[in-house]
Amino acid sequence: MEFRGPAWFEKSLASPGTQRSVEVDGTDINYFSWGTTGSPGLVLIHGGGANAYWWSFLAPLFADEYQVVAVDLSGHGDSGWRDEYSLIGWTDEVVAVVEDSGMAPKPIVIGHSMGGFVTIATAANHCDRIGGAVVLDSPVSRPDPEVEQGKRGTDFSDPKIYPSRELATEKWRTVPGQEHYEPYIKSFVAWNSLKETNGGWTWKFDRRLFMPKRTEPGELLGRITCRVALFRSEHGLVTDDIGQYMYEQLGRVAPVIVIPEAGHHMMLDQPLLLLTGLRTLLADWEHSVPFRRD
Repeated sequence: MEFRGPAWFEKSLASPGTQRSVEVDGTDINYFSWGTTGSPGLVLIHGGGANAYWWSFLAPLFADEYQVVAVDLSGHGDSGWRDEYSLIGWTDEVVAVVEDSGMAPKPIVIGHSMGGFVTIATAANHCDRIGGAVVLDSPVSRPDPEVEQGKRGTDFSDPKIYPSRELATEKWRTVPGQEHYEPYIKSFVAWNSLKETNGGWTWKFDRRLFMPKRTEPGELLGRITCRVALFRSEHGLVTDDIGQYMYEQLGRVAPVIVIPEAGHHMMLDQPLLLLTGLRTLLADWEHSVPFRRD
């Protein structure tokens, strides 16, 4: 299917990246890679029920300076499924992809929503492996929005099967919902979030992943010693008080950056503001000395 949009979007889609996989604890983990192997690395982590295509239209825009990978965590996208999922298990997948990709040591890991919790856990448990962590609208101190919906038995609990890919794309929606999406991005992500199955088309995730066994992310913030930054959407899930809590837990040394006009899924409605914010942060990190906790 051909997707039309602004010049930057179409240029990105013309660079689809190289698809690879690595086996982690008996499960194949799919990922896409852009840029020159061995360059400084960026690792992009999607939210719950999402996949690498949520990042694939932005990833090529970093590839002149970085080797960029977008990961399908197990239970998502084109990666394999497991009998059980855990936050720590997903961090092992992130580390395995970093090592398999050949990128330079100590990449920056960037995660959205549930992927932000995976990023926090990776930074807490593998600080020697990564150079920094960026957490995008992940509301530590309250349940993951995707897991919360899964436990209620709604939205993710019984993925529908649609007779055509076109109809499924039209019916696609996010959890949580938001008022605005760029329509060309929404169509692209929805189309690539589907797989053919008996009787039609359904979504590429395992509904069991919304019952993961994991340490609460709030317990991990104080263990992070690498660089870390927090992004929150103006109309997202990280409220002022949650942002302040996370800032305090991180020793008051992490910048908190607000993406104006953005809903929780900031890459779907304000992609260029997100891109600019990330580029600015990364440029500063390359030329500055990090603050340290007392």
